[in-house]
Amino acid sequence: MGPAMRLVKVAAATLNQTPLDWAGNTRNILTALERARAAGVGILCLPELCISGYGCEDMFLSPSVLATSLEVLSELAPHTHGLVASFGLPVLHNKAVFNACALVADGRLRGFVAKRALAGDGIHYEPRWFKPWPRGKRGLTRVGGAEVPIGDVHFECGAIKIGFEICEDAWIAQRPGAELALDAVDVILNPSASHFAFGKKEVRRRLVLEGSRAFGVTYVYANLVGNEAGRAIYDGDALIASGGRLLASSERFSFADVSMISATVDVDLTRSRHGWLSSFHPQVESEPGECVSVPHEFPSAGVAATRLTEPAWESGPALKEEEFARAVSLGLFDYLRKSRSQGFVISLSGGADSSAVACLVAMALGFAARELGLEGARLKLEHVKGVAECNDLPGLVRRLLTTAYQATRHSGSVTRAAARSVAEALGAKHVELDVDALVEAYRYLAEGALGRELGWEQDDIALQNIQARVRAPGVWLLANVTGSLLLATSNRSEAAVGYATMDGDTAGGLSPIAGIDKAYLRSWLRWLEAEGPAGLGPIPALSAVNQQQPTAELRPAAQHQTDEGDLMPYVLLDAIERAAIRDKRSPLEVWELMRAEFPAYEAQQLVTWIIRFFRLFSRNQWKRERYAPSFHLDDESLDPKTWCRFPILSGGFERELAELAAHTDKRS
Repeated sequence: MGPAMRLVKVAAATLNQTPLDWAGNTRNILTALERARAAGVGILCLPELCISGYGCEDMFLSPSVLATSLEVLSELAPHTHGLVASFGLPVLHNKAVFNACALVADGRLRGFVAKRALAGDGIHYEPRWFKPWPRGKRGLTRVGGAEVPIGDVHFECGAIKIGFEICEDAWIAQRPGAELALDAVDVILNPSASHFAFGKKEVRRRLVLEGSRAFGVTYVYANLVGNEAGRAIYDGDALIASGGRLLASSERFSFADVSMISATVDVDLTRSRHGWLSSFHPQVESEPGECVSVPHEFPSAGVAATRLTEPAWESGPALKEEEFARAVSLGLFDYLRKSRSQGFVISLSGGADSSAVACLVAMALGFAARELGLEGARLKLEHVKGVAECNDLPGLVRRLLTTAYQATRHSGSVTRAAARSVAEALGAKHVELDVDALVEAYRYLAEGALGRELGWEQDDIALQNIQARVRAPGVWLLANVTGSLLLATSNRSEAAVGYATMDGDTAGGLSPIAGIDKAYLRSWLRWLEAEGPAGLGPIPALSAVNQQQPTAELRPAAQHQTDEGDLMPYVLLDAIERAAIRDKRSPLEVWELMRAEFPAYEAQQLVTWIIRFFRLFSRNQWKRERYAPSFHLDDESLDPKTWCRFPILSGGFERELAELAAHTDKRS
């Protein structure tokens, strides 16, 4: 009789962690360990920095945070009997802090692998706190009176070799996995904190699949899920692949605190298939300390058939629309419970932006109730007064969502009716407030102070702004009285050019759509009206919103004010923003690109709009600095705290704009 197959059950967990929430994070990790043991798992991969939380920011440099992380690790270790498990935490070694993963087996800490490639672009600032571990270096660090290996090491656990790529390590050209393959590693664990962004799912899966194929391994990828620290949203997306074949994947955007996927793999088969490759030339000698030997006996694992399925919406034509709905909904739900707020308040104008925010709140509760059940959703929101008495989803929405339409003399019946229609369709508690008397009172005060009347020809912007600002105190009052979170409703296109009133439509504690451009938002609302996300369906009442031209409705009706009339077509504005800010093109280069992309517009009109964009972008950086925290949804956002840094004071591109004007004058 030949030797038995070497079968082992591997698993990856998604965890909804919170920075510095030691009790909550530990509870989620313990749940994952219990599920793994009950399922007969031999190797469990947990997410990056799961003990402390990924978003601790400068607190990673706190000695108490570093000490507590090790204390929690020691508390968790006894729960790994019969298991090999990885735990992410910050580790202090030789006066430097490292982003590390601890490998624990049978209740004992066996060593640390430290991250080599730190994420330091865009939303990430890891080099501010951590040092990159140098390639090929190893050492010993003292933990609880004992010395354990740390650095560029792998582990041999019960004749199965285990190595690590930690998140960004897998996204670089010289992946550690290539070296691990030469060392004949069987399983690569990737503990990640990989934030959601549009289009990122496919890139992530290619990295996992290609890693498993090229390195001849079983690749186990774990990730965070939910709104961990306020801005980044994690979609979960745990993955297990072997030999270039995807064996298991988790449901994305889950509202559960803990989820786990697993697969049984044949290590001998993976080894033999990699050995067939003529290009594979393994290391025949190991450097001292490179491989840490860990005595361990894995639980028996039977052969299991792999049936990989994923929700239909993941492969449907409306993937971006579904992702937007689910990502922001999950972000809002987690923000509500982690901030201990009692609900949401929205100034609902009847336009696209505020209607989108209101719909996203209602969908957050709908998704939660659909996945967790009404009782499960209420349990996660048990801090909210009266939530236990909500016997159905409409009751839950009404308890948690308050909308207010605030009219001035320039508000029209169309927007009033649209706001009421959307609020009723969602089940929100809706109020209508007439704030015109407040506007006139401020106008009277200013005229007395200035000694003259205010008029639209001379004081246009000031008269528009006071209307928007007058609306803020009332909704702030509603939010404060009820202990709720006021949501700002400004979008990315407005942020680019400062087409928003500070302390007006930007007022709020959270700005959920500040990362979404207006053209896409309007397209998404049309999709939501007609189709809607799988499982929840459409919101037909949005027809009253989608039929309108976007307008601030702050000038007299006779002036027929529209957003695009004040600025430029939104589709063009967004294209200019991507070229000028994302791609760092000069005004002249932007003009040449826009001429090719938008041939229907006259060349000189494009010059006017491009000059307007660059000047407005430059002078309104202070507004972007003051925006309430926004969700990071697109890896090219304008948020100065997570992506796009720009000086508050600058020369305003005057030389570059003069170059554009001179060039186009010559052509004409």
